[in-house]
Amino acid sequence: MRALIVHRLTYRYDAPVNLGEHRLCLRPRGQGFQTLLDHHLYVLPEPEQRRELVAASGDEIQRLRFLGSTDELIFEARSLVETRSAPPLQSCFNGLEPPLPYPQGQLNGDLQGALKGWLPNGQHEPAAIDLTQEALMGSNQQTLAFLKQLIELIQERVKYTQRHMGPAWPAGRTLRERIGSCRDLAMLMVACCRVVGLPARFVSGYQLQQPPPEEYDLHAWAEVYLPGAGWRGFDPSAGTEVNDRYVVLATSSKPELTAAVSGSFSGPPGTSSELNWQIQINEEASEPENSQRKLVQAA
Repeated sequence: MRALIVHRLTYRYDAPVNLGEHRLCLRPRGQGFQTLLDHHLYVLPEPEQRRELVAASGDEIQRLRFLGSTDELIFEARSLVETRSAPPLQSCFNGLEPPLPYPQGQLNGDLQGALKGWLPNGQHEPAAIDLTQEALMGSNQQTLAFLKQLIELIQERVKYTQRHMGPAWPAGRTLRERIGSCRDLAMLMVACCRVVGLPARFVSGYQLQQPPPEEYDLHAWAEVYLPGAGWRGFDPSAGTEVNDRYVVLATSSKPELTAAVSGSFSGPPGTSSELNWQIQINEEASEPENSQRKLVQAA
């Protein structure tokens, strides 16, 4: 699947402000089952400095620094991405599907951060443990059956709802409220997988839908590290394994590190800001004829 994705974010301030450093996760993944064919990031006002770096997760992010004051800040990322389906999980295990709980001692030490619980002492939430045990009992301790049962339980216990503001909720709150956004359900699945020794992390990106919605939004799901298969995506909001209609932007064991844009500003007391965003996705699109065009200031 090939798609041209245009993601535009506009911040407006009711008084001129000075912009602090901004961290951007707007460059889609360019490895594994996803190829980044073309990417351009337009910023207004033009930053004084751009720094590209590879985060601990392996994602490419940018840090920007600005000079002077402004009452508007615009980002527009244009990305041409090609994805392909991962091989079936059963074929990856070759009849040796790992039983659960998976022994942590057999995992690469680099994965330890993706096993840590959300409580301050690093332990797992009791509500996540209870749900995990229920999924484990119904799966005969087999990994793929556990993941299938876990997703079914999440969909049964939690009603999906959109929630644009605020961080992802801890597993206990999502189960208590019985509603949650895609990021809440993703972190619930992450927490439960970690309980049985499966490293898991939060993913931010795009889900290409058919038919296309009137307005696209960012989507969130989970990636689980399965010995023999590597990192594989699962979407508890949709109740399915991730396929080639998902485009990864950023991953992390901590969801706040996948924000498309994070940064700060300083201005007169009481200065407020307003954010508007738009995501356009055209499937099987060709590269823009003028990919070096200038970003024009919104009217």
